[in-house]
Amino acid sequence: MTAVPTVHRPSAGISPATGGGTRAWTVTALLVVFMMVNFADKSVLGLAADEIRADLNLSATQFGLANSAFFLLFSVAAVAVGLAADRLSTKTIVLVMAVLWSVAQVPAAFGGGLAVLVASRVFLGAAEGPAFPVAQKATLAWFPDERRNLPGALVTLGVTLGVIVSAPGLSWVIQHHGWRAALWVLAAAGLVWAVAWAALGADGGHSVGTEPGTGAAGRPVEKRADVPYRKIFASRTWIGVTLAYFTSYWSVALMLVWLPSYLRNALGYSAGAAGTVVIAPWLVGALALLGQAGVTGWLMRRGTGSRRARGWVGGGLLALGAACCLALPLADGRTATTVLVALGFGLGGSYATVAATTVAELAPPSRGGGALGTMNAVVTAAGLAAPAVVGALVDARGTGGYRSAVLLSGLLLALGAAASFLLVDPQRDIARLDGSDGSDGSNGSTAQ
Repeated sequence: MTAVPTVHRPSAGISPATGGGTRAWTVTALLVVFMMVNFADKSVLGLAADEIRADLNLSATQFGLANSAFFLLFSVAAVAVGLAADRLSTKTIVLVMAVLWSVAQVPAAFGGGLAVLVASRVFLGAAEGPAFPVAQKATLAWFPDERRNLPGALVTLGVTLGVIVSAPGLSWVIQHHGWRAALWVLAAAGLVWAVAWAALGADGGHSVGTEPGTGAAGRPVEKRADVPYRKIFASRTWIGVTLAYFTSYWSVALMLVWLPSYLRNALGYSAGAAGTVVIAPWLVGALALLGQAGVTGWLMRRGTGSRRARGWVGGGLLALGAACCLALPLADGRTATTVLVALGFGLGGSYATVAATTVAELAPPSRGGGALGTMNAVVTAAGLAAPAVVGALVDARGTGGYRSAVLLSGLLLALGAAASFLLVDPQRDIARLDGSDGSDGSNGSTAQ
């Protein structure tokens, strides 16, 4: 696979030397809201799970498969649009996606049964598949590498804010006006955002990839030549960060689709209370994202290589999430169970910024969009599998299936933590991709 390098010109309000500026943070704020709408779209079926199952007479397995359908074309679209983002305006790509999201809500909002619901979710998934990598690329293009941790984390924070802000309101709409009315609300939100982006959005002036200048730990970085995608995908860093992010996304998929039902059917929360309690793991995730960005930025400013600053910090979050999920059998009572689930899923689901900034560092500028898009395509396959697997567990084991799903998530998160600790080392793999032997001690493995 190849891509034509994009020539970026700094837009008004950005300093090419330092990044930032009013325009940069305006674009970042808009893209945070973009991801909020994106995850409100994803979460609505989970919030309305019991109502949809009753209305359409679905088993847990059928409902899980309907949610898995969302990811049927999700990965394909992520790769295709990620590659296109290396040669086309990200402003235009983002605008088209937002409009399509709103259009995708309309068929199921009008009516119809399972077939209409599945078809609309497949279409929505195709339109939303590229959202995270393209939003990250659009944001990171406004900042140099050493300043990307905070804006990257804020865009990822939009994921959690989308659920935190929308869950109570959508739950109220579902309870008082029906689940189809909630789809109309989301369609309107997408169109309003698209109008704002058309007026205020813009492309940044930095390439997404390691640029000439000063890199991590203050080391000089020379202009990088293009390398084939296959070499990027074969690097241990890309493999490790993709595997770790896959296990993290598994937890995110379960939070979106099955956590509200778990709270209502296994832990005994009312529909209204579940719509509030479901926010807890997303709040944990938001704090973890901001904490990770702060710690990673602090370590990199002190000269620590990105192996530790990104790979080890991210791996630590996954390990903590795994420990909480695997401790579930020790919980005594509903409160303790809720706390462990919130901590396990919240910490375990907070790897996205580490993944995006690591791949952006690893890839040359002309390969940034394709490398991010392909990673996202592999990772979001977890969304295709997780809802269906949990649906089958619930049909087979009743409410005990929810606990089995949490324990399975814990095991996967432990595997992801190991991959992040052992495989992720961008500076080592940059040296290998660029033809250097990487043995002079200047890579991330030896940085202190």
